[in-house]
Amino acid sequence: MIRDEALDLIKSRVKNQNSIKHMLATEAIMRALAKHFGEDEEAWGLAGLLHDADMEDEECLQNSSRQGAKIAEELEKIGVDKIITNAIRAHNEMTGKTRNTLIEKCIYAVDPLTGLIVASTLVLPSKKLADLKLASLQKRFREGNFAKGARREGIVACADFEMDLERFLKIGLIAMQSISNELGL
Repeated sequence: MIRDEALDLIKSRVKNQNSIKHMLATEAIMRALAKHFGEDEEAWGLAGLLHDADMEDEECLQNSSRQGAKIAEELEKIGVDKIITNAIRAHNEMTGKTRNTLIEKCIYAVDPLTGLIVASTLVLPSKKLADLKLASLQKRFREGNFAKGARREGIVACADFEMDLERFLKIGLIAMQSISNELGL
């Protein structure tokens, strides 16, 4: 599967534009991490882009342990590499997939990071990613009542791939800033 096919797939299945933007942000950060670690940017990007493609599926809405697992099964049937599909499963701890590989550990930490970065941007007067500074993002991370949906325990799981929080936040912020037009921020 190539990126254009993946993008068409998510757009055909996910109607919420903010959810699509979340997947684009996850893709951007996963690509940046792949580059940082010398990994396959295409595979990592596809995992990030497709990780929530089943989020509006009725079965997944009824049973949250299926979210990630269902799309992974469908993708495997059409020949998508298990490196990608296992990462998709690993982003949702409710699937029961243990995070063993670097890509699996990264996607788990990246998923909530996108929300923290978006929320930190939206409280700025300009509401522009370009204006969000790393120091402000770090401050917002420490504010437990800010963006409660951005699971801090997921974000700090960057330690599982031996990256300190500041570096992880910086990579994520720069990656999202690089696609700010697509994100509308």
